[in-house]
Amino acid sequence: MASDKEQALFEVGIKLGALYHQHIGMPINPDTLDELEHVIEKSVSLQPYVRSVKVSIDREMVQKRLNEFGYCELEGKMLDVRVEVQYKSAKAVGRIKYDEERDYPMMSVEC
Repeated sequence: MASDKEQALFEVGIKLGALYHQHIGMPINPDTLDELEHVIEKSVSLQPYVRSVKVSIDREMVQKRLNEFGYCELEGKMLDVRVEVQYKSAKAVGRIKYDEERDYPMMSVEC
């Protein structure tokens, strides 16, 4: 049987993975970013044990990647996400944040 902390860590990991793989590749442009951030936050907040979600999409990166048709695709490196879950007595906070040195959107736990 998992401890409350182990379950909280599992839950935050599942939330981050689902969020990432559901939305990467979505067509976006500067006009859709506020609404998309809000929709992702609301969507993830519906899942069990979620206490808070904050999503930020790097507007400068989006602007640089716009194609001739005025949009680009959402990339993991554009995301800065914080998800907090509470499972019984334990809280876990997970992050997706672009690591410039690794050139990779890293997922991590901030307990």
